[in-house]
Amino acid sequence: MNSEAVAVRDLVKRFGTFTAVDHITFSVRSGEIFGFLGPNGAGKSTTIRMLCGIIIPTSGSGHVLGFDLFTESERIKQSIGYMSQKFSLYLDLTPKENIRFYLGIYRVPPDSWDARMEWVFKATRLESVRDRPTGELPPGWRQRLALGCALLHRPRLLFLDEPTSGVDPLTRRHFWAFIRELTREGVTVFVTTHYMDEAQHCDRIVMINAGQIVAMGQPAEIVRKTLPDRPRADLGDAFVALMRKGRP
Repeated sequence: MNSEAVAVRDLVKRFGTFTAVDHITFSVRSGEIFGFLGPNGAGKSTTIRMLCGIIIPTSGSGHVLGFDLFTESERIKQSIGYMSQKFSLYLDLTPKENIRFYLGIYRVPPDSWDARMEWVFKATRLESVRDRPTGELPPGWRQRLALGCALLHRPRLLFLDEPTSGVDPLTRRHFWAFIRELTREGVTVFVTTHYMDEAQHCDRIVMINAGQIVAMGQPAEIVRKTLPDRPRADLGDAFVALMRKGRP
């Protein structure tokens, strides 16, 4: 396996005269939890959409799991898992029916459907509600189901866009324990979050503002470099300070 699951250089995305992502360069190591942080409108979602093969960059270069962002977007889509911030499963279907639907979407061989379905129910702890309408489930349970569906085809790279938004603290804790377990199995996780305590779970993070990277490294390292005169500062303090600075 390549040591880098994601590598981009001077990546740019413009919409008309507006530059949403402005010459960013970073890489994600295979098997790590990589955080991508920034305020609303900073360029996070645009970057993720480029990395997932949904939109083509304006310029620069990049690879995801060895596939080129410009010429192999369909290969990227089939190789990654993606869980959007907005719940995207069908509320009128049961969890079992949702899973069957995505097994087909991801082209999982039918002879492994039963095993993959049981794995998802066990991993997400949703065995007891497999036949209830998904719309009746609490938000945290729906998020667990969405994560399970994103893993049905055993992707090596998982994109999570604010996966615990609106979820209670206990569910968030279980969610992150599951994420850590995935990385021990070799899955690379690329996550955006507004919760600074969640960002502490990341091996490395990038902070982006106004389309440009303003900080990159381990969470504790970013705090030390940003606020060297404040020994009690945390990642939230560093985030606020960096966002106030605007463009580097």
